[in-house]
Parts: sequence; structure tokens; C-alpha cells
Amino acid sequence: MFSWVKQEQGGSNKEGEMYQTVTEGLQTLYTKKLLPLEETYLFHDFHSPALEAADFQSKPMVLLVGQYSTGKTTFIRYLLEQDFPGMRIGPEPTTDGFIAVMYGENEGVVPGNALVVDPKKPFRKLNAFGNSFLNRFICSQMPNQVLQSISIIDTPGILSGEKQRISRGYDFAEVLRWFGERVDRIILLFDAHKLDISDEFSEAIKAFKGQDDKIRVVLNKADQVDTQQLMRVYGALMWSLGKVINTPEVVRVYLGSFWAKPLQNTENRRLFEAESQDLFRDIQSLPRNAALRKLNDLIKRARLAKVHAYIISYLKKEMPSLFGREKKKDELIQRLPEIYTVLQREHHISPGDFPNVTKMQDMLQHYDFSKFPSLKVKLIEKVDKMLASKIAVLMAMIREEEAKQPPAMVSGGAFEGSQDGPFGQGYGEGISAGADAEDWIVSRDKHRYDEIFYTLMPINGKITGVNAKKEMMNSRLPNTVLGKIWKLSDCDQDGMLDDEEFALAQHLIKIKLEGYELPTEIPNHLVPPSHRKNPTADALYNHIED
Repeated sequence: MFSWVKQEQGGSNKEGEMYQTVTEGLQTLYTKKLLPLEETYLFHDFHSPALEAADFQSKPMVLLVGQYSTGKTTFIRYLLEQDFPGMRIGPEPTTDGFIAVMYGENEGVVPGNALVVDPKKPFRKLNAFGNSFLNRFICSQMPNQVLQSISIIDTPGILSGEKQRISRGYDFAEVLRWFGERVDRIILLFDAHKLDISDEFSEAIKAFKGQDDKIRVVLNKADQVDTQQLMRVYGALMWSLGKVINTPEVVRVYLGSFWAKPLQNTENRRLFEAESQDLFRDIQSLPRNAALRKLNDLIKRARLAKVHAYIISYLKKEMPSLFGREKKKDELIQRLPEIYTVLQREHHISPGDFPNVTKMQDMLQHYDFSKFPSLKVKLIEKVDKMLASKIAVLMAMIREEEAKQPPAMVSGGAFEGSQDGPFGQGYGEGISAGADAEDWIVSRDKHRYDEIFYTLMPINGKITGVNAKKEMMNSRLPNTVLGKIWKLSDCDQDGMLDDEEFALAQHLIKIKLEGYELPTEIPNHLVPPSHRKNPTADALYNHIED
């Protein structure tokens, strides 16, 4: 299906209209439709380097960002369940560079300068950040099942204070922005004892502007505080994030302790298990959604490239032919917010599609506006046609490919540890309770349910729906839930309940009141013995009753 799952032979036809894979289609559309527009209007100088084949064919990537000693490297080790080359863990700032943890048949480390010349890796454009960055960038390769589906990027621990930001020798926030545009998931890690967001951390989060749908937050080491403290810590974290992430939606925060050591406080164990499984499911879905993510990023890039072309061509149009160019240039830069408004009205563009005005003003200082290209309508029309029709074709192809060959979920490592067996989430709880027991689990409380049953005036061993409703309403559950419980309990569908069916209804009410979900149909171990088709089960139940 996708290029990292299975390479297929073939290609587009002579007209370039048909593609055998979504990856091939995205790459072809970008090269033929969008890249000419980007090159003409210097998009790569102002915004983002050109995309290459490796950007479309790479596996989904997860970027970890957080302050020092919040457990970023430990989190990776927890997922992989083994050490990786170049790993250093400690309470002090240990990871002093970027580490791309990727799959490789042979375990080893590839230095940054060698990494950015490898056409098979999606890091070639990072050479623009210079040796100061490349000396602190390595690729850690190892044969690990988790890394067959995703790659993980570890980042330096963020420190507080201005001194550390200057002494890095490269633009840390800009590097994060480069990664943020290309990864599939951005995980911000916080420590239960480190909730402050330093200036550099704030800059790092702001570098992910426009990538809000990729961001997830992990409150790590949550077992080091009790329940009351955890509530306060969670509230403080949400307050801190609200000042930095300027979105009306509340960002998803996962609580837990992501390392393979005993919990210090076990009172929230069930919560931590549920949260970790939610996070695992989110990461496991990345291969399935990778093609959609790349498609979405291409659309965002195309919209920004169009707006950029309008801005550059407008500045060119306003420049005088001979005299007063510098003065006019300064005036246009000063009037850039007004120019944005003019272009919004003229081309019906949303304000959210425009680049940051302050950053744009700073960059325009270094260019000669008279050398900018004029507006080329054909290039714009090509991109408009791509967005209007070609993208829809690829969207349909994604669904077709998923139907033919669903992408493999992330597996191995920590993703295998708690999926099956008695330590799987929900095993032996709620509707699953009693699944491996020899007796009918409802029989353990049936004597209490029978006392209620015989007060409801059964006729020929059964109670009517009216009488059952009066008792079931005492649970205060909504009628929709009680209606579902009635249907599940009325095994013979005669509109009445015998003593076993009534006991089953009370058991399902108990399960729902404890916070568990109801099944769509009754599992075999909950079917009342007298309604089973297996005579052995009936004999066993009767033996227990005797």
C-alpha cells in the first residue's frame, strides 16, 4: 500500500493523470504543479525548503519535545523496550542534540553531516542549519519491530534562561519548526514537578503554529504525586498551556508514568493504564493516517505558496521603474499589513492563510523588489486545478488502498505488552468479568436479585415489562441505556423476564453504574444457563446451585 509497507511497480500514464499509489500521486502533483510556483516566487527562501522523494516515502515520525529530565529519552526506551545507540539518561541535561531513532538492519550511529547527504533519508534540507547543528544531530539505527512502522526524533532538553538559547550555535526554534512541518505527531512532555514553561520552551511551542492537530501533551511521572496533588498539577498545566497554545480547543493531555519501574503511588493505576492505552492507540494509528497527513500538509503548503505568490507579485507591481526604489521598498514593508488586507479582498483569501507579518517584514529587508517576478496566472491556475480536482482523486485512492491492504499497525515493544492476556486493558473487568470462570458470574449475587424479583409479583415465573421497569428505574440510568439493558437481558424475546434474565439485567445495570460500557450483544459467559444451547453448562450451573 504505502511506500513504507509495500513498494509497487508501475507509474502514471503519459498524461500524468493516473497513479498506482497515493505516495506516487502526491510526489507527482508536487513536482509538476506546486514546485514550479514555489521556485518562481522564492518560496523556499521565505518559508520552507523544497520537498524531496524521501519526504513522501518516509515512515511516520514522532517528535518528542520537553524540558530536561522530563523523560523524553526514557519514553523512547519505554516504547522500544531496549536501549538505542547514543542514548544517555540522567537527571541532568543529558541529550545535547537531536537523535533520529530509525530502523536499520545493523545497529549503529550515523553522524549528521553524513545523514544530510543520504537521499533515502528525509533530512537533506537540514544542511541549511550549518555545522553547529549537524554536529549535534545523529541517526541512531537499530533492528526493532516498533521502528519498522515509525521513526522517533529525540530533542535536546529545553533549559530556562537566555544564555542557553544563544549558546546553542543554531536557531533551535527554526529547527523545531522544520521538523514540525514534516512529522506526524508532536509530543510535548511535562514532568509533574516541572510545569513552568520557560522562554525557550514557549518559543519552541510557538514554532509549531499551524501544526496544532499534531500536538499531544504527556504529563509524565504522574505517579510521584497523590490524587489531590495530581488534580492541582493538571489544572496548573492546563493554565500554563493556555497562555502559549492560542487555540479555543483544549489540547489532549495524557497522564501516566512512562517507564518500566514500579508505580510510586498506585491509587491512580487504573487511570494511568487507560491513559497509556489511549496514547498507544494514537501512536499506532499513525501509519494508517500517514497518507492523509501528507495530503493535508501538501494542501496547506499549496495554499501558503499561492498567498506568497500574490504578495511577491504585488510588491513587484508597486515598485517604480527607475527612481525612488529604496524609499518605495521601505514604504511597502511598512504597509505590509494593509497589503495583506487588500489581497484578502481581491483574491478572497482567508486571513489565516497569510504568513506572519512581522517575520515577513524582516525577511523582505534583504531582497530587491524590482527583481521579483510578476504574477503568472497559469502557475496559479495549475495549483487551483490541483486543489479542486486532483486532490479529490487521491482522497478516493487512499480509501481504496486501505480497503485492499490496510496498513500495519505499530507493533512490538511496549505496544505488545498489554494487548492480550490477563494484563490487557479491561481484562476481567466490566463485561469481561467472569469470562474465564467456571460458574455463571451473575449467580454470585443472584440470591439478592431473587429477593427483589419475587417482590415484583411474577406470573408463571416471569415478571412483566411494567414491573421490571419500576425496579430498573431506581438505577437512575437514562431510558436509552435501560432500553438496551432490557433487550440484552430478554434472551428469548418474549417481552418478559424470568429470574435469570432479571438477574442478568441487574448485573448489567451494576456494570454500567461502575463506569463500564455495555456490549452490543451478550457474550457467551453472561448468557443465563437455562437459555444456553450447551447442556454441559446447564448441568454445571445446576450442580453449583445444589
